[in-house]
Amino acid sequence: LGAERRARLPLGEMGWPLVGGMWAFLRAFKSGKPDAFIASFVRRFGRTGVYRSFMFSSPTVLVTTAEGCKQVLMDDDAFVTGWPKATVALVGPRSFVAMPYDEHRRIRKLTAAPINGFDALTGYLPFIDRTVTSSLRAWADHGGSVEFLTELRRMTFKIIVQIFLGGADQATTRALERSYTELNYGMRAMAINLPGFAYRGALRARRRLVAVLQGVLDERRAARAKGVSGGGVDMMDRLIEAQDERGRRLDDDEIIDVLVMYLNAGHESSGHITMWATVFLQENPDMFARAKAEQEAIMRSIPSSQQGLTLRDFRKMEYLSQVIDETLRLVNISFVSFRQATRDVFVNGYLIPKGWKVQLWYRSVHMDPHVYPDPTKFDPSRWEGHSPRAGTFL
Repeated sequence: LGAERRARLPLGEMGWPLVGGMWAFLRAFKSGKPDAFIASFVRRFGRTGVYRSFMFSSPTVLVTTAEGCKQVLMDDDAFVTGWPKATVALVGPRSFVAMPYDEHRRIRKLTAAPINGFDALTGYLPFIDRTVTSSLRAWADHGGSVEFLTELRRMTFKIIVQIFLGGADQATTRALERSYTELNYGMRAMAINLPGFAYRGALRARRRLVAVLQGVLDERRAARAKGVSGGGVDMMDRLIEAQDERGRRLDDDEIIDVLVMYLNAGHESSGHITMWATVFLQENPDMFARAKAEQEAIMRSIPSSQQGLTLRDFRKMEYLSQVIDETLRLVNISFVSFRQATRDVFVNGYLIPKGWKVQLWYRSVHMDPHVYPDPTKFDPSRWEGHSPRAGTFL
């Protein structure tokens, strides 16, 4: 970098050769005290909001303030996606984690309606409703205790596979679950492709996962060529049909990588965040009573002719929405995201050199007492009538 540019870098330390700050990072998270990692930088170098380190095999700047995160996330000229090599290889080079900005925008626009559109959500709701209800009954009928997170993950996986591949048989579902679980272990591991390392096993799992999805995709395309309809429409069907304003459609690699990405986002996060919301409500009986009363009032308002819940009913769940936002703030499953500087750029007055990676520490923003008073307290009421400033709720 040269002496002049080096002098303008954020404070911090690069750690051991090759390993950098990864041992301290992993130790903090495995100890159950994830905030200890950033706290060690604050303790040694002060509250500068940006620190330098060596993470996931790259020189990296850690950004920990709302203003810094907002600047990096909104500057598409100075920053592009910069996820670790392991994540890109496992989720897929044609997924959002590796795309240039223009392609990201095209695919995002193309997949928004099949995934989050009104028609898609309306179609998914009845199955979600039935699956959750039957799961709750099965747990109640069990007679003893259940391992709650394990059961939630099974339930959310069943839902996400149905949404993706409506008619998937049990063998396909089991194959997907086994491969996906192994792939997920290596998602944020160091990219060491040697026997015994999580990344090597995860690469094998991705190949199996892609093979299963490609097989289903081949069957769908062959059926379409013969004019055979499978009945219901799932996400894979919607992605096959999607086309942009120029008539371009997604190819197989794009569809598979999008599905792998949403499989991770939709299953893992949903299971964990549901567990934590349940734990917080159990620990706060008054909040539980209020959330339950709201649900019961909504149930009473549903006409007898209506089958199950609708999106209109969900929009009435104001207090439950606050509970979910507060759970996401306090737990924040996606605690960090990754960018890369395309040129020399300054954040909080410190230099981020061209080519360096940037880690945005969402958790540090959410646990900042200057942003959220008494941040370790679970308090859904903080969201009542509150619209968070840009960069403060990530």
